[in-house]
Amino acid sequence: MIEPRKGQVPAVLKRGEFHLEFQRSFFDPSFKAVQTEIAKVEQVAWENYINGNKSPITAKAGPDFAEPDYDLSVEWKSTRDKLIAAEATQKDSSTKSRVLLVCGSARNDGSCPGEISKTYRMTKLAVEILEAGGIEVDQLDLSLLISDYDKHIYPCKACVSTAMPLCHWPCSCYPNHGQRQTNDWMAEIYEKWVAAHAVIIMTPVYWYQTPGVLKLMIDRLVCADGGNPDPTTTSGKNAKKAKDIELKGWSYPKHLAGRVYGLVVHGDVAGIEGVRRSLSDWLDWMGLVDAGALSRLDRFVGYYESYAESHEVLDRDLAMQKEVRNVARAVMNAVAELRAGTLLMPDAGLDRPRPK
Repeated sequence: MIEPRKGQVPAVLKRGEFHLEFQRSFFDPSFKAVQTEIAKVEQVAWENYINGNKSPITAKAGPDFAEPDYDLSVEWKSTRDKLIAAEATQKDSSTKSRVLLVCGSARNDGSCPGEISKTYRMTKLAVEILEAGGIEVDQLDLSLLISDYDKHIYPCKACVSTAMPLCHWPCSCYPNHGQRQTNDWMAEIYEKWVAAHAVIIMTPVYWYQTPGVLKLMIDRLVCADGGNPDPTTTSGKNAKKAKDIELKGWSYPKHLAGRVYGLVVHGDVAGIEGVRRSLSDWLDWMGLVDAGALSRLDRFVGYYESYAESHEVLDRDLAMQKEVRNVARAVMNAVAELRAGTLLMPDAGLDRPRPK
């Protein structure tokens, strides 16, 4: 059995250091009136932290798992059960076609920017087309991370790089109550992806890359590509067991494969082609199917013009608006073919010599 490498973990906080970290959330003077109560909460939080109290409420896994008596987090199991139900609905031919429309911009007018994003406006163009075609649209606005109270997408912890079976589907790294890593939005986002027959991602370019809010979601979707649906096989996060399982042979299941996708990438100076290519490559790798050449769009809006007038530039760019609508039309057409069983996928059924 291969031993996991050690030596990077930071030291556990001492009680005084923990106090300073904890109290930063209560800097506002309005909390002074309840400092006694906060101190009591702090003591409980300290005990949870020092004892590594990740999953405070558990239940026996049950007969669907390799180790039925293993104590699973009830929060993880609830998310997993919702994914199973969403998958069943998605595969039911009597249900309406469903498209997940992702707004990858971090900007909205509910926070410091003071103005809606152009990306959000583009999603509305797509919504009009999809809904007119009888499609059920699920809108995911990732900018809510900057404006909604206590909403989080926590970073991927890269369990997959230790061993693929250590990366659970859905992700079991969060919530971690002992580390105060709670209110993880991904529990809901996984369900949205599973329920969809197609996904359209619309995003601006931030410094040649996708915005941080979008990249957080992308990284946390790694468990959809090869992730382990049974945490009892690895006794939770037992790295040695996970390595042993992978070395004996792992199938790298693609949990979102077969869904259709479309892309809209826009920028104002540079980077649109690179971001569009990287997103296409990522979605292709996960087994999603593009809806054709017109479903993968990259365009400049206000090339080297002022930021202040960018919305006005988009108002005038009727061709860009039509191209966005065409992305939605292409995806809608592909979903119809997908559900009818006529969508052409020439490489379907081929064995991958490198399944990873």
